[in-house]
Amino acid sequence: MNQGWFDPVIFSLGPLQVRWYGAMYVMGFLVGGWIFKYLAKEKFWLAPAEEIDKFVTWLIIGMFIGARLAYVFVYNWDYYSQNFLDIFSVWKGGLSFHGAVVGMAMASWMFAKKHKLHYFHISDCLAIAGSPGLLFGRLGNFINGELYGRVTDSWAGITFPEGGPFPRHPSQLYEGVLEGIVLFFLLFYVHRRQHIYGVVSSLFLFCYGVFRFIVEFFREPDAQLGYYLGYFTMGQLLCVCMIIGSGIMLYYAKKMNLANPIIRR
Repeated sequence: MNQGWFDPVIFSLGPLQVRWYGAMYVMGFLVGGWIFKYLAKEKFWLAPAEEIDKFVTWLIIGMFIGARLAYVFVYNWDYYSQNFLDIFSVWKGGLSFHGAVVGMAMASWMFAKKHKLHYFHISDCLAIAGSPGLLFGRLGNFINGELYGRVTDSWAGITFPEGGPFPRHPSQLYEGVLEGIVLFFLLFYVHRRQHIYGVVSSLFLFCYGVFRFIVEFFREPDAQLGYYLGYFTMGQLLCVCMIIGSGIMLYYAKKMNLANPIIRR
């Protein structure tokens, strides 16, 4: 399929530009905040409901710091080591989802400690409320014409502005559907039926790792990194770490046995 492309700018006010990419992030956090409030209403969120907006702010800060640092030091250190001040040029792009997970996990840990809750009490809610944001984030990537897939002759192929003359897999959309829609409904279903906290978090790590690992076979690898072992991308190696981490988290969830209050025992 060939097509003209989206204008990434929604509107401009002088030098100020409002872009679809930023709008998608705002939508993700708005939807996530609404889901947090729903979880508070059903007593799955155990911190004070009035603290939700503050927690979302913590998440935004943790996400951007973690995402930027991971991109700089894991994905593109050869460049940034020679152009150190560009580390702060976030408007030029360069964020890592795996780093964002670490940043938000740290923010959640600090928030849980402040409210004298276990980390799993917060991380399970974050997994549910945060997964729809993955859809919006990938839509932003799609509109920007970035993080596109490998060349394909299938019916799904799209010619991206920066992707050369050949159709490519819209891998951003594959990820958005799997990670932002399928994963959300799976997590939401499990949290109403699982008796302990921590299972939802471990399921998020496992499913995201599996989904992303699969989609990476359709996604163009980062040009500055290429393939590892001649076949795998950096994203896939990090997903393996997530899958291993999910098993460790599940082990501790079973060991802690923190009761889910919305389950009638």
